[in-house]
Amino acid sequence: MTAIEAVSVYLPPARVPIRDLAERLGLTDRQVRMFVRYYGLSEVRLEPGGTLTDLLTAAAGRLDVLPGQEHRVRYVLQARTMDSGVPYPENPLHEVRDAFGLGHATAFTVTQHACASGLLALDMAGRLLADDGDPDALALVFAGEKAFTPTVQLIPATTVMGEGTVCVVVRPGGGRDRLLSYATRTYGRFHGGLFLSPELAQEFETVYVDALVEVMTAALDRAGLGWAQLDLLLPHNVNRLSWARLCEAVNFPVERVLLDNVPVTGHCFGADTFINYATAVELGRLRPGDRYLMAAVGLGATFSAMVFEH
Repeated sequence: MTAIEAVSVYLPPARVPIRDLAERLGLTDRQVRMFVRYYGLSEVRLEPGGTLTDLLTAAAGRLDVLPGQEHRVRYVLQARTMDSGVPYPENPLHEVRDAFGLGHATAFTVTQHACASGLLALDMAGRLLADDGDPDALALVFAGEKAFTPTVQLIPATTVMGEGTVCVVVRPGGGRDRLLSYATRTYGRFHGGLFLSPELAQEFETVYVDALVEVMTAALDRAGLGWAQLDLLLPHNVNRLSWARLCEAVNFPVERVLLDNVPVTGHCFGADTFINYATAVELGRLRPGDRYLMAAVGLGATFSAMVFEH
């Protein structure tokens, strides 16, 4: 059974208020106020002088469990929102793999689920390890990217992107942070992402909460659980308002949704749920035996959810 061995997080030290990004992103004062007052976004973490390689390296360098265990790493995956984040022939994933003495590991990128690709990559890593049959083997999953253009950094009327990154160590079994279920669904008619027609954009906004509830309920059903048995929800950090709407729809206490990072990190692509996992552990929000759910939505449009037991 797939399990999480460890999660390391890198949040760049530069804390940039949303208001300071207004000119770059073409935001009016009214739009800035909307992000801050209604969506709960205050600032994002950025690494102005850093590359994607720097961001991934910083996340891997915080892994206490990796030194001395490099020989156990069989796979290195990067979960990416964008198909391409650097010019050819640069390959940040291979650079990081080689820098940490993991040249023997198979490395590849997963992109098809946009900001939900982190969950896809974790599931894929677990399946690969299970097929190999080595109980001591490990996989690394990287998530998080550079917000390198205004178009990439802003999802209009929804969120602002930050540059936090994570490195997740996945193992094929164990008694802690076991993956109980995974559910995902793609609504292909919204494949245009940021470039939907006004009619499709309105339809996506209309179905968003129901689609997210559907996939989260499916993951809970597959884990043999109900909403009342869910101890903590680890969301993607798009904004507070969308999660308040979801909690109202399913009568789930918003206090059980870890929203602490929304104001201070923004939406860090596919890294959000794992950043929130690390925060939950740090704050003592997860106790042995607790069941928690990670949820993410990728433009395009993929809705995904995973249930774990701590």
